[in-house]
Parts: sequence; structure tokens; C-alpha cells
Amino acid sequence: QVQLVESGGGLVQPGGSLRLSCAASGIFVSINAMGWYRQVPGKQREFVAVITSVGSTNYAASVKGRFTISRDSAKNTVYLQMNSLKLEDTAVYYCNNKATWGQGTQVTVSS
Repeated sequence: QVQLVESGGGLVQPGGSLRLSCAASGIFVSINAMGWYRQVPGKQREFVAVITSVGSTNYAASVKGRFTISRDSAKNTVYLQMNSLKLEDTAVYYCNNKATWGQGTQVTVSS
């Protein structure tokens, strides 16, 4: 059974940074495509970033150049480093592998 557990969310001021973690069990992040998505109440969940099984990455235009997705095979964990955060980055962030989603972690950017 695949389980994904996110952590690292919180309250940060505009321009600040946060690093989200997604600890996986039941799969190896090193050989699976792993993604980050986010959702604001009343809106559809949207793609943020993905790292493929071969390590290539792709980002939504809105976060490109500010966010970095990476993985640690030894810890079986995927990360999302978020820099230069903006008010519009406020959302619940979810980790994803195929049909499995984590419970989400809240990121709030506010002054």
C-alpha cells in the first residue's frame, strides 16, 4: 500500500522560503514519477512540479525559477524547495504518485 505524508508547511512572509517534504512508503521515489500539486478552496487542484523516474523535472510556469523539486533516495523522500514566495502561493500542497495523494500541508504566505 502506497502512503505519502507531507510536512513542512507553515506561515511565511512574502519573499520567504519553505521546504516541503513528502515521505513515501510502499514505493521507491527513486524509480517513480513524483509530483507536487496545490489547491486553494473553491478552485481546482493544480500542478506545481514533477520529478520523473529518470530525474528530469518540470514546473508550472507560475513557480518556475522559484521552486525546486528534488528527491533523496536514502530517505525515500521528495522535497519541494520554495523560494521568493508570493501571496498567491498560499494553498494546501499535496504530494502525488499516480492515484495516491498525501493528506496535504498548508502553506500560507502573508505579511
